[in-house]
Amino acid sequence: MERLRIGFFTEIYRPVVNGVVASVDALADGLRRRGHEVYCFAPHIPGYPEPDGPVFRMPSLPLPIRTPYRLTLPLVSRRNLNRVIKRLSLVHVHSPFVTGWMGLRYARRYGMPLVFTYHTQLEAYAHYVPFDAHATRFAVSHLTRAFANRADAVVVPTPAMAAHLRRLGVTARIETVPSGIDVAHFGAGQRDDGLRTRLGARSGSRLLLYVGRLGKEKNVELLLRALARANDDSLRLIIAGEGPQRDKLHRETAELRIGGAVRFLGLVSRERLPDLYASADAFLMPSTTETQGLVLAEALAAGAAVIAADAPQNREVLGGAGVVIPGTPEAFAAAFRSLGDATPGSSARARAAASRFGIDRHAESIESLYRSLTPAARIA
Repeated sequence: MERLRIGFFTEIYRPVVNGVVASVDALADGLRRRGHEVYCFAPHIPGYPEPDGPVFRMPSLPLPIRTPYRLTLPLVSRRNLNRVIKRLSLVHVHSPFVTGWMGLRYARRYGMPLVFTYHTQLEAYAHYVPFDAHATRFAVSHLTRAFANRADAVVVPTPAMAAHLRRLGVTARIETVPSGIDVAHFGAGQRDDGLRTRLGARSGSRLLLYVGRLGKEKNVELLLRALARANDDSLRLIIAGEGPQRDKLHRETAELRIGGAVRFLGLVSRERLPDLYASADAFLMPSTTETQGLVLAEALAAGAAVIAADAPQNREVLGGAGVVIPGTPEAFAAAFRSLGDATPGSSARARAAASRFGIDRHAESIESLYRSLTPAARIA
């Protein structure tokens, strides 16, 4: 088939580690394996050397809040404009902010289709903005609707998010395509008794695992309160990740007097995650604000038992392969206390559920969408 030249525009990219970056990279890798050219335009991060290649950095400024994210300046060199952007088959944006509007401008100027992936429920992040939360949620809902309706197609990872955008007033074409993960990589995870011992799990202990950003919207404090309420000396909670609530979570751990049962690992490399997932007795998802939650798919691929807070998107990702409970400390504490040996076949069901999230399947679906939108003159 003819090769496509695709321009990704993203507000968040390496060296930041989060679900959006992982999703963007996975899709780019999958599309390149299918023979397409993918060029990524992202903000410059001071001190991060970018090798020559298909990533083009734009000037950026620090934001007025403590965050690794940057304010992108909408400037592209004339060389990159002429040699790359003007030759694209289409533009795929991953943010409705500065880089998204840049992508929209170039798509309209040069007659290219525009695809927008809805990665984040921005309303759930209103607490990061130093303004009235209600006004901020209203503003970001309006931004999401206005931007999405200018796209030729909007990609969402779960049916729940398609319904959410319709409720916001999005009338553009919406395609539901689960974001991809490296299923084989995470599926190679093995239960490691030595790792469990190093994490403080003695004989008879039950290891609980959270992987993700330590932010208010992730609801990690729910797990601490549930652990304290469970009052079970056999439980050990491992928290892997970094974020703005790290210090607050450390303080709450001390206040709840559960410090001996909680271990904060900080950021864990991608290479170490599969065995970590596979070595846990349960993977925990307290958040109800994800659009998909890549960590859910990763945990399933490793065959982990999953306990998740009830939300439509969590149910859709799990597909019956995990336990979904009310997002309260009482419900999670009860689930912790009743946690026993895995039921026969539960690991196989988890791995089967994860097969829906393969990178190649994701890339194939997105390629099909691209071809439905791209005029023949824009295809190499």
